[in-house]
Amino acid sequence: MPKEKTTKLSENIKIQSHKGKGKQVHQKMKPYLVYQYLLENTDENHFIGAEKLADKIQDLYGIYAERRSIYRDIEEINIVNLMLEENLSIDEAAAMIAADEDDELKCVVYHKKEKGFYVRRRQFELEDIRLLVECIHSTKFLSERQANGLVRSISTLISKNQAKAINRESLLVDRVKADNKQMLTNIAAINEAMSKTQNGQKHIPEKITFKYLKYSIDDIHHQIERRHGNTYKVSPYHLLINDGYYYLLAFDDISKAMRTYRVDRMKNIVLTSEPRDGEEDFQRLDMKNYVQRHFSMYSGKEKMITLQAINPLLDTMVDRFGKEKQGTYYIKQDNSHFLVKTPVAINEQFYGWLLGFGKRVKIVAPDDVVEDFKAYLDKIRNEY
Repeated sequence: MPKEKTTKLSENIKIQSHKGKGKQVHQKMKPYLVYQYLLENTDENHFIGAEKLADKIQDLYGIYAERRSIYRDIEEINIVNLMLEENLSIDEAAAMIAADEDDELKCVVYHKKEKGFYVRRRQFELEDIRLLVECIHSTKFLSERQANGLVRSISTLISKNQAKAINRESLLVDRVKADNKQMLTNIAAINEAMSKTQNGQKHIPEKITFKYLKYSIDDIHHQIERRHGNTYKVSPYHLLINDGYYYLLAFDDISKAMRTYRVDRMKNIVLTSEPRDGEEDFQRLDMKNYVQRHFSMYSGKEKMITLQAINPLLDTMVDRFGKEKQGTYYIKQDNSHFLVKTPVAINEQFYGWLLGFGKRVKIVAPDDVVEDFKAYLDKIRNEY
């Protein structure tokens, strides 16, 4: 087994311990260090005996420990954890631990077969961390460096062996990541602009300016500025996550309408100190269902439409449009088809999504949307 890495804390404690001239110093720190070692190095598949753990504490930190003191430390660890988890007094927690014959309440337990201690219960379980890691790696608005940094941080909440296993699994996940290294800075700046208090003082939400980026076929590896580098000015209202990307919903100064912007494509965000516009437009929006109605966050005139679909697509439609409490209604048409009535922002992104279903889904109302979709199909057909 490779030797544990000696930290600066370990070295400092060792130096101070040697100054003790026989007196055992830093003993009050021992329970904390015992618990920290157990958190990092043990789980339901990895154990350590009291004697070996005592040796580790002495080797790493220069703090004398014996087997019996390790048992006392672990008893105190279990009492303190239960006290904090259940908001008990020390005496109440100690009494409950003493009566806990089946070790149900203990976070550190002894495995009789393996003859060693391990951390059985943590603030976050392994499956919780695995889910968080997958969410981080599947998030497109984070760069690969940012994602890996967050994974390293949350991996400290489980044992080192569990973290290694999760990191091996996460290497199998291949995602397209955002290029904008200012992503987290952008989010912080937008939140600051939208905040109604700053440093405990009242703050009037303000407009921001920024440059907006896009790819160019002349150099696919580097983004260029839209509008020939001209600055965008908007009134920010809400941050949204859709299809793995962060979007800003804002009132645009030029179009005088609500628009969405990919946050990872924004750069040089500046707070202007100008009060926001567009409050009435924002209040008219149904934010709870905004993402469902706006395909890929493209704008469009919102209309109530009726789609006819084959029965096997019911799950797909519910996933896309939600249920009745979200303004969507489902009606059985015959033994093979159903109708779905739902508000949708009409744009070419919606039509493109619809085309993916071929003859299995059909717009049946209103007539103007049906005719517009026919014109869209003609335009596509004419390209060929």
